[in-house]
Order: sequence, then C-alpha cells, then structure tokens
Amino acid sequence: MTTTRDSSESTVTAQTSTVSDLVRRSAGRFAADTAIEFADRTWTYAELDAAVTAVARELVRLGVTKGDRVAAYGKNSDLFVLLYLGCARAGFIHVPVNYQLKGDELDYILSNSGAEIVFADADLMSAVTSTPTGASAQVIDFADLVPVATTDSIAPAGAGEFSVDDTDVAQLLYTSGTTSAPKGAVMTHRALVHEYLSSLMSLPLILSSN
Repeated sequence: MTTTRDSSESTVTAQTSTVSDLVRRSAGRFAADTAIEFADRTWTYAELDAAVTAVARELVRLGVTKGDRVAAYGKNSDLFVLLYLGCARAGFIHVPVNYQLKGDELDYILSNSGAEIVFADADLMSAVTSTPTGASAQVIDFADLVPVATTDSIAPAGAGEFSVDDTDVAQLLYTSGTTSAPKGAVMTHRALVHEYLSSLMSLPLILSSN
C-alpha cells in the first residue's frame, strides 16, 4: 500500500498547535465524515467538535478551572475520548487511570495527580469512592456526559472563551511503576500534537471518502 498525502500536509503543524485544534481542523475539513463509532452512538467530526465544546463547558460548570486535573477511570469508549478532548479544549489536565487498578494503587494516582474530580464507569465508581482520596473527590458517572454532548444547537466556542497554549499541559500519564511507585509524565499540547502527527506520517494511508 502506498502513501498519498494532500498539499495541505506541510501546513498542518503550523495551523495545529493544540489537541483541540486537531478536532477543530478536522471538523472544518471533514464535517460530515464519521469520527467515532461506539456501541449505538456515531459522531461525525462536526458533531464531535460541538460535543467537545459542550463537555468543556460542563466541566467549567462543575467548577474545574484551567490547570486542574480531571481523572478518567474507565474502559475505552466515546465518552472517554470526549472527556479527554473537552479537557484539552478548556485547558484542563486529563489524567487517564488504568481501570484495572484498585485500592492503594488507584488511591496513589488519584492523590499524586491532585485530581479533585473523577469520571468513572458506573460499575467502577465504588472502587473510586472506597479509596481515601476518592471518598473526598467529586465522582461522576461517564454516562452523565451523554445528555451534555448530545444537546441540540450547541453554540461554537466563542473567541476567548477558552485560552489554551501549546505549552500548556494536556495530560498526565502515569508509568506502570513495576519497580517503584508510578510517576506522572507531563505531556504538553505541543508534545501530543507532534506525537499524533508523527504517527500519522509514518502510516501507509491513502486518502478516500472514508
């Protein structure tokens, strides 16, 4: 399989400085194309972009401020992605947590990351609240994001509504901690965008209607 790229490829990095920019750019170019399919839900790029803004606003409503840590404790899903991108749009730090961790291991990451709000799958919420840190945190079911993200007529993010720079931290990724306590690797928007684009550039992709 050969690789085919369009003439705009050289401008991607210049126009895409944050994780949120990736979503916004894709929505502008491929609005009606499918971005995510999960269970009975399908999101076009335009719908994804709007949903990301709605999730970002919901996090603000919940009291999250720029630089705050938001933990995500659940299995892979469209809602997991929406939370990550919503955090990225608003300038919050997304902390993905391995859903297989329990007890002291889970509590360590929640405590060490400084997360005061935790989104979890319904069947995992008790694992969070049973830890010392989780018991005092705001714990929210991922499913609560569905009505937020699917609301009709979500207004686009206004100019200056969210201020995010490529040097801002986007994610805190914890190592496996096989020989010592897990350590949080700080990932900026710039680092993640470069990582994503480098991965795409190395794949044998052919542009198509899909």
